[in-house]
Amino acid sequence: MAVQQPVLLQLQHVSEVYGIGQRRFTAVQDVNLTLHEGEFVALLGPSGCGKSTLLRVITGLQRPTEGLVLYRDEPLTGVNPYATIVFQTFALFPWLTVLENVEIALKARGIPPKVRLARAIELLDRVGLDGFEMAYPRELSGGMRQKVGFARAMAVEPELLCLDEPFSALDVLSAESLRGELLELWVSGSIPTKAILMVTHSIEEAVFMADRVVVMDKGPGRVVAELAISLPHPRQRKSPQFEELIDQVYGLLAGQTQPEHIELGTAPGEPGSTRPLPAVPIGELAGLLEYLAEAPGNRDDIYRLAEDLKVDSDHLLILIEAAELMGLATVAKGDITLTALGETFAEASILARKEILATRVRRLPLFRWLLEMLRAADRHQLKGNVIETALKLEFPAEVARQQLETAIDWGRYTELLVYDDDSDTFYLEPGVGVTADSIAQG
Repeated sequence: MAVQQPVLLQLQHVSEVYGIGQRRFTAVQDVNLTLHEGEFVALLGPSGCGKSTLLRVITGLQRPTEGLVLYRDEPLTGVNPYATIVFQTFALFPWLTVLENVEIALKARGIPPKVRLARAIELLDRVGLDGFEMAYPRELSGGMRQKVGFARAMAVEPELLCLDEPFSALDVLSAESLRGELLELWVSGSIPTKAILMVTHSIEEAVFMADRVVVMDKGPGRVVAELAISLPHPRQRKSPQFEELIDQVYGLLAGQTQPEHIELGTAPGEPGSTRPLPAVPIGELAGLLEYLAEAPGNRDDIYRLAEDLKVDSDHLLILIEAAELMGLATVAKGDITLTALGETFAEASILARKEILATRVRRLPLFRWLLEMLRAADRHQLKGNVIETALKLEFPAEVARQQLETAIDWGRYTELLVYDDDSDTFYLEPGVGVTADSIAQG
């Protein structure tokens, strides 16, 4: 039986809430997490589930609204001196050389010049940047710049290395190379770090690198499951064991289709949590349904689907969410299956597809709310900024804007509403509960 390593970090009932009054937004809710020495843990979940927020709380860059952060059994106050963070953007000083970019972290800690110079040179050699000490960031590729970021983070010999989607800004080959090099340093014990905590939305990346995957969901951000990854390094992506784990994680993230009254959620102003519209173009949703219609039994494994369609797992899950929300597909045990309506849609003509989706979109609480607002408005029209302001009472500003753009796309496709970009005005389409004369006459 393996000996349990000492606890390095604990989150106890941590919540983070932004805004005040009606504008309160819960980014993460009641999160509990324990991280031991010797662990590489991945926080995995869709965009907007609060992964990066938790990382900032853990490193002390912001305080939680509720709950407690313990580091080695002591409450964390202020910035965590034992942790460093590597961001997805390279965050290098362009006017400093590679060597100076690494040294600056040591200078901030008060390390004497000779000591920091020797340590910076040794770290650059360790990450494979020997010979580039005097180069400037503009002279380096994206992968090499991120290596400088890793070297700078490790220069202060952190006990806890936090990674905020560190490979997402890189091209595929550079990202793959850097993952392998980081794992080599970690597994071989070539860095003094006691534990690594990585935020990612890539399922394959999490299973490839981590010892444990903590799965999060949004609305609000919360931990829904944990999965131990016991496969030895180096891991073989094509092995049955690896693929089985990937399938398990997809199943955890996709969940299972709920009864309609739960799946749809509520509209703005109603009790309960407002269900946002999945931010996907209708054209992409149609493509997914057409693909599934060609599969045996109109059914496919979500993991296989991601590979076949060559789409990012995060984006695929949002597409699947849209299909579920409209009653065009169901999800269970990591598989997606077209409903009878989904099959009909996939086989229908262009106009019939519009009619099917118009019927389904009308049922969505947020869209129903929007149509009711337009019916009640003078001349059945509203400025986009008025609707966006109302949405900001339910969502953060960025999400509210995204919801508005999704409503425009879906509304135009289904011919439920018109949006004039020049005047930033929403109108009801004639026939959507009003007549052309009533729009003209107000």
